Amino acid sequence: MTENSASDLTLEEKASLTSGADFWTTKAIDRVGIPSVMMTDGPHGLRKQSGSTDHLGLASSVPATCFPPAVGIGSSWDPEIIERVGAAIGIEAAIEDVAVVLGPGINIKRSPLCGRNFEYFSEDPIVSGVLGAASVRGIQSKGVGTSLKHFAANNQEFDRMRASSDVDPRPLREIYLRGFERVVKDAAPWTVMCSYNKLNGVWTSEDPWLLTSVLRDDWGFDGLVVSDWGAVNDRVAGVAAGLDLEMPSSGGRTDAQLVAAVRAGELAESVLDTAAGRAIDLVRKAARRPAVSGPLDVDAHHALAREAAGRSIVLLKNDGALLPLADDQKVAVIGAFATEPRFQGAGSSLINPTRIDEALDGLRAVGGDHVTYAAGFAVEGGAIAASGRSADDLRAEAVDIVTAADVAVLFLGLPAAEESEGFDRDHIDLPAEQLAVLDAVLAVNPRVVVVLSNGGVVALPFADRVPAIVESWLLGQAGGSAVADVLYGAVNPSGKLTETVPVRLEDNPSFGNFPGEFGHVRYGEGLLVGYRWYDAKGLDVTFPFGHGLSYTTFEYAPATADVGADGDIVVRVDVTNSGDRDGREVVQVYVAPATSIVQRAPRELKAFSSVALAAGETRTVELVVRREDLAYWDVRVDRWVVEGGEYIVDVAASSRDIRSTATVDIAGDTVRQELTMNSSVGDLMSHPVAGPIVQQALGGLLGGSGGDAAAASMMPNDEAMQKMMASFPIGRLAGFPGLPVDFEQIEQLIAAANAGDSAAR
Repeated sequence: MTENSASDLTLEEKASLTSGADFWTTKAIDRVGIPSVMMTDGPHGLRKQSGSTDHLGLASSVPATCFPPAVGIGSSWDPEIIERVGAAIGIEAAIEDVAVVLGPGINIKRSPLCGRNFEYFSEDPIVSGVLGAASVRGIQSKGVGTSLKHFAANNQEFDRMRASSDVDPRPLREIYLRGFERVVKDAAPWTVMCSYNKLNGVWTSEDPWLLTSVLRDDWGFDGLVVSDWGAVNDRVAGVAAGLDLEMPSSGGRTDAQLVAAVRAGELAESVLDTAAGRAIDLVRKAARRPAVSGPLDVDAHHALAREAAGRSIVLLKNDGALLPLADDQKVAVIGAFATEPRFQGAGSSLINPTRIDEALDGLRAVGGDHVTYAAGFAVEGGAIAASGRSADDLRAEAVDIVTAADVAVLFLGLPAAEESEGFDRDHIDLPAEQLAVLDAVLAVNPRVVVVLSNGGVVALPFADRVPAIVESWLLGQAGGSAVADVLYGAVNPSGKLTETVPVRLEDNPSFGNFPGEFGHVRYGEGLLVGYRWYDAKGLDVTFPFGHGLSYTTFEYAPATADVGADGDIVVRVDVTNSGDRDGREVVQVYVAPATSIVQRAPRELKAFSSVALAAGETRTVELVVRREDLAYWDVRVDRWVVEGGEYIVDVAASSRDIRSTATVDIAGDTVRQELTMNSSVGDLMSHPVAGPIVQQALGGLLGGSGGDAAAASMMPNDEAMQKMMASFPIGRLAGFPGLPVDFEQIEQLIAAANAGDSAAR
């Protein structure tokens, strides 16, 4: 394309660049050599619509590799494998001349009921941010852009196009925005996609605080903001707020609104220039990509999908070392998912896979004739359901083959109809007919391995009755082979949970505040999202955040923690593979201040590393906790603040499996608030100028010398008096009997303290 800017364009041309030409492409301006570019769905593969691009076309897309969705590959906790998958998606996009892949999605899994949880990484913002940045780096390494989504606080599907996510400042910053901030600063996505919902009553598509103050001014984002498809409420207000591109096309209707607003003086033309300039910059970035020719190396990308799927599987339980299977064991495979795999979620991310591996085929490739199969149950829409066989007959057939088996491998999971983009689940239970099959199988053979296929957490009421449970999530097109790799031990499982498996839905922190009512959803759990809630409340969980077993064992030496010159905490720990198999461990670091003036979770994940270790190998693992990740959002001064003092650093194999603990002293940030007559005695006591004066003046009242001893004696002890007085407004103390200062003296003290602060700043 020729070099140009918004200044080369007419008003109408500028407006045209800020909305789509059709469903998937931007508008071209041939007069000045600006071509159209295509955006298309991701995030775990390419969903490029075949044929014309003037409609949604969910069911008709070109063949592409379906990699594990975020719910799966997120469990690898490994940025390296995610970046490699991202690069492969970038190659496929480049072959198809796609400029921007719409992903990754990094919204927080606030509730296990969210129908789109399969597209998101975690209930934790550090995990989501680190893994999301890896995906962006991978895709963009091939000259293809990404669209970080859905910005922001889009944590449910119910009423998603109208509901207001009502979130207090601290959880908004510390939980729901922190991951987005990490990706923007670390990986510089070409675009950010605003969500459908309102945020605290304001549409995200027209929220200048969100799209400009936070995203651009605070975080330094210099790319393009695109709407989710159909998310624009008021185009003029959106452009003024920082929304650069409306998708899909409005047929020119909202372009005309922009032109009219500029001519009426309601919108500065310079604002439209900025949006059009960002659209031009996106086209320019896309034009720099070298030409890529096909055909796609289908086999190589399928092999990568299989590797990634194997790394995504979480071994939740393995009593008696039931796994891995031996190739000469008699294995009874039960469950329709073994032949009718559930490997991706439904909705805009639905990939047309280049091939599909079935788990039964993968198991028989190793176990041969030792592997028998019975469906056990049917899944709606599948071939078994179409056969018309009764549930009783299917269950009886399963029991028959299990009786003579050494091990039963039972594939259970959620049907596609129960979780999808566009609606939320009503419960977290597995279908009753599947649980009935499990009961029947256990009655004749207790050596059962349960393999789960699900895009969101499910309740596991049988967890104490079966010896082995494998969480395989949704694994993409090669998932069937990957499951066989893990079950037979060709791949040592290394996945860890990025979300907590609760005992009951009622234990989840969002219960009672999800999905809201009358257009509002209150994030009443505040900061205590996911494992933070379960730990703070001391609740039992079925399996904790960060949990995952291996066929080998890992030992942790005592960890050390030091504060670097930049304020980051550097954690070092020797980890040994003490078993007889090569394996991989995800080392996790949780941090919490020993004491805090604000609410904190008992511990919060701040760093992690996926480490490959040969049998018997010891490696020193170094992890860095960024100082900025220690900060809380201080609502008094509306900025990040790191508290000073002692911090507890836990090195762990899960949030509830702490292997080693160290402590460090952190220098805190200075927080200065202007003092007023309504400031408390505690505020003044902690002030560097006013504090010593107040201590001397009120010494007797607070338990020191001087003052009114009679008043002090009214309290049971000095500590109780100090606690009571700490929250007392200083202006209301004037005139109290025995107080050695009057109202005017307090005013002078406050003025002097504030003047001293101003001079120091």
